[in-house]
Amino acid sequence: MSTNDNQLQNQNYLNIETFRINGLGVKTPVWFVMDNQVIYVRTVENSGKIKRIRNSNKVQVAPCKMDGTPLGSWIPARAKEIKDPETDKYVDNLLGKKYGFQKKLFAWMSRRRGDRYTVLKIELSSN
Repeated sequence: MSTNDNQLQNQNYLNIETFRINGLGVKTPVWFVMDNQVIYVRTVENSGKIKRIRNSNKVQVAPCKMDGTPLGSWIPARAKEIKDPETDKYVDNLLGKKYGFQKKLFAWMSRRRGDRYTVLKIELSSN
């Protein structure tokens, strides 16, 4: 496990910085899970971060507080959208184990709004 992985252990929030076409970064705190040194995020299908990642897979991530305040250093990474029902179900299950009742409540509210979700697979870049 690298130093980059270590700073993400036992954290509840990940700040992900995606980049607009003009290069301007947009930071968003999200829930996340790690599995075999890969970070997974489940997010609304047509959110801004998904649109930006479709343009450029270059991102930066850092552990953070709920409000996005970084708790560690920024780590360069690559992200891609995974449109696979099995992966979506797997990641949803991992998020449920990590976030428990909060995740159930959030899922209930999302279903009521009719949100559709997708998965981001984020791999940390080598040092």
